[in-house]
Parts: sequence; structure tokens; C-alpha cells
Amino acid sequence: MKQLSEATYKNDFVAQFKGDTTGSAKPRQTPGVFYGLIKPTPVKEPLLLAWSDELAKELGLTRPTDSKEIDLLAGNTILPNMKSYAARYGGHQFGNWAGQLGDGRAITLSELITSQNKKFELQLKGAGPTPYSRRADGRAVLRSSVREYLMSEAMYYLGVPTTRALSLVATGDDVLRDMFYNGHPAYEPGAIVMRVAPTFLRFGNYEIFTALGETENLKKLVNWTIEQHFPHIKGKNKVLQWFREVVIKTAALMVEWMRVGFVHGVMNTDNMSILGLTIDYGPYSFVDDFDLNFTPNTTDLPGRRYAFGKQPSVAKWNLGCLAGALAPLFPDTKELVSVLEEYDEAFWMRYYRMMGDKTGIDDINEDDVTLLRNFEKTLNHTKADMTIFFQLLINLPMNANEEKLIAHFNDSFYSELNEEQKTEFFTLLKDYIQRVNKNKISAEERVALMKRTNPRFILRNYLLHQAIEELTNGEDKLFAQLQQAMKEPYTNKWDQFFAKRPDWASRTAGCSMLSCSS
Repeated sequence: MKQLSEATYKNDFVAQFKGDTTGSAKPRQTPGVFYGLIKPTPVKEPLLLAWSDELAKELGLTRPTDSKEIDLLAGNTILPNMKSYAARYGGHQFGNWAGQLGDGRAITLSELITSQNKKFELQLKGAGPTPYSRRADGRAVLRSSVREYLMSEAMYYLGVPTTRALSLVATGDDVLRDMFYNGHPAYEPGAIVMRVAPTFLRFGNYEIFTALGETENLKKLVNWTIEQHFPHIKGKNKVLQWFREVVIKTAALMVEWMRVGFVHGVMNTDNMSILGLTIDYGPYSFVDDFDLNFTPNTTDLPGRRYAFGKQPSVAKWNLGCLAGALAPLFPDTKELVSVLEEYDEAFWMRYYRMMGDKTGIDDINEDDVTLLRNFEKTLNHTKADMTIFFQLLINLPMNANEEKLIAHFNDSFYSELNEEQKTEFFTLLKDYIQRVNKNKISAEERVALMKRTNPRFILRNYLLHQAIEELTNGEDKLFAQLQQAMKEPYTNKWDQFFAKRPDWASRTAGCSMLSCSS
């Protein structure tokens, strides 16, 4: 185990590809390059607020012991063997091509090499302006940084593919933000998250080259991506094989989001990881009352393009954009289109198996598919709390009458059900009980399967909101509790948080709705 300053680093991405080496943070177009070299901008008073011991252990790192190590986490210094940069990429935002985007407030320091010879990119989010900051300051506020730090680690413990967060540092500087883009900016405390992933490459890294006719750069990046991150793929059709893997990984990620009720909020193609990881935590939320049309992002209104139930189809649309970016590498698009169409089967096969696990149904047949769709429809009509409903389903009293069956779920309802809703709810439960009684697995095995699949603790927005308020006021009790609770989401050890969203949270900014500035 080593201090951050003693670890082994490489700069393979910088060494492999052409970059803008001026070091200037002036916002500009950078045609023909993959990145712009840039150093983080120092902050006034860095203070370590959080450190992931578990991730650090995987990286072979020990907790920082002095100000020099914390300065690295804050971007106040970088090591001589680090070549820090901001990546250039483009993207489709809310369905429209946005041109060059790039890392506007993220700076990759270097690639850390572990003792097992695994490579991880270390990236500071909120470390100052880059060539791609456009009109922004490259900074991040404590509010958004706490949300990213906690949620990326929480998703890891939920078993959802994700980027990770190693540290959270308060900067001692205030940052001006207009939280809801409504003309009321205010100063907020600044912070920096150190993010960790095998790579932060996203669909937009490939799109920008095709959009501007930089086919040679596209070819180089695709080949390097396969070589570095998909080394098992060989042969003449390796680009097509690679695209198929990205399709499958993305479909699998969407199933995991739907399993735990996660809503990303801003599924632009520049926020889609080439490794099928959850990336760029902004205006996200978990679903409280089940609503397929729920979006936590004010910027996504009124169209709700990125609503909870639309995420799987948006992912396929985004994969279509990636296919379009890869098109110059093929004589025609037939093969790419054919692989893209494999997405539907890849998603639905996994989705119904996942829903079977959530409900404790063993082998899925066509009749089961109808039943599982009815779960979705009924929850959508009754607006039961998703997490609490599936927890209560685990211990459903199989021989109870209609009144007791519905009463069993009372703690999951945000309002009393009307007669029509009660009828629909009871019909679902009756059909479910009949199906479960045909299971080939035992009741004990069914319960164990459901407990493994359905989280009991999730990082609800109102809890994050309260933790952020406390931290802003110099208290960290709830923040510390959430850091522990998120590591055991499938247990009942943290049942003080096993409750519906309170009424006040539905009307409070930062709980019910957020923005891309959140």
C-alpha cells in the first residue's frame, strides 16, 4: 500500500494520441486533436471530507496523511510524472447534435497502475477551467460533488456498473451557480471529486471525429480502445465485435438501472460510457413513487426524453449515434444496423429475468412476461413506492384475504387507493400468488433470491439534500451514516432510512427536481 504520491503512473493516452499542448485554458475549438493538456487550478483551502477506503485498497493506496497528499486530491499540485489533460469529445444533447463539448470541468491527471498491473484513470471533477469549459468556470459546488461521491459509490455496492469516487475535497472557495437557470445565481461552497474508472471514454469521443471528417483519428481511437479495454477481441471483424459488446454492455446497464429504480436524468451521448458504466452523475434520482414518466431533471421538461421508463429506448438511440460514428470504418451500414438491432433481445431477455428475480419467479415463460408487465402497469397506476413495495412483496402473506393483502402494502402507498386501484392491485397479487405456487424452487430460495435482487436502502434525494445542508453548516453526522448505509443496501441494518419520501421533500428544490447544474 502506497501514498498517492508514491504510486506508479503512466500517460498512455497522451503518449498515443495528438493533443493541444499549449496548456491554455482559453475556451476554443481544437480540431484534429484528442485532448488538451491542462493543469488544475489551485484552490484556497483544501479539506478532505471523504475517502473511499475500499476503493483505495483496490488501487493499492493508503489514506492521505498530510497536506501534500490532499493537495494532489485538490489539484493544487500534480506529480512530475503526470501529464494532466481534458479530453475532447462531442455529443447529442436532448436529441440534437451539440458539436464539440469535451471535459469542461474534469481533468484527468494520469493512469494509475496497480500491483496487479490494472490501469485506472484518475480524474478530478471541479478542478478549474479547460479548453472545453466554454463559458463556464470549470468548478463544481459541494452540493453536486457530494451527490457524485456518494452515488457513484452507492451504485457500486448495489452491484450496478459505475465509475467510482476515491475522494471528496472541499476547496475553501465559493462558486457562483444558478441552480435552476432561472436568473437567481448564488454563491455556494466549492468541492472536487476524484473519479476513478478504467477509462472515461464515451460515445461522444468517437462522434466528434466522424462529425468533422477526422476518419484517421476515429480509426486510431477505435483500434486503441479495443486493444486497451477489449483485448480479447481479435481478427478481421474486430470493430463489429467490439460494437456488439458495447451494445450488450449498454443493454445490461439499462436493466440494472431499472432494477434499482435509478434515473440518470441526462442521457446525452457524451454521458454514455464505452464500457457500459454509469457515468457523469448530475440531476439523477432514484424512483420513489413508481412512475415510468418520472424525470428528476428540470432541463428535461416538458418532453421528459430521459424519463425512467424511456431510458432503455434512449440507450438504443444513443447506440445508433455511436453506430453512425463508426460508419466510416465500414463499406456500408448493413452490419452495424444488424448488430444494433440485437439490442432489443439483449435488453428484454435480461429485463424479464431481472423482473423474475425481483418477484421470485423461477423460469420465465410467455405467461410470466404478461404478469411481469402487469407489475409495471399496476405500480405505475397506484404509484406505490418502488423500493418499499418490492421489500414488502418478499414477505407477502400468501393466504390472506383481499383486505389484508392490500393492507400489507400500506406503508408503500403515498395516497389511499381508490376502488379501481384496489381491484387492480388485488388482481395482480392474486395472479402472482398463483404463479409463485408453481415455482420449482422452494419458498426459502425464492425469498433469498428476492432479497439479493431488491435493495432495502437507496440514496433517496431527500437524504442527500439533508446531508448536503448539514455539511454546508459544518456537520457531518448524516453524511457519515449514509457512507456506511450505502455499503449494505440489501440488509436491514439501516432501517431508520427505510421510509417513503416525506411530504416536504416533494416541494423542496434539490429533492423533488434538479437541474443539470445540480
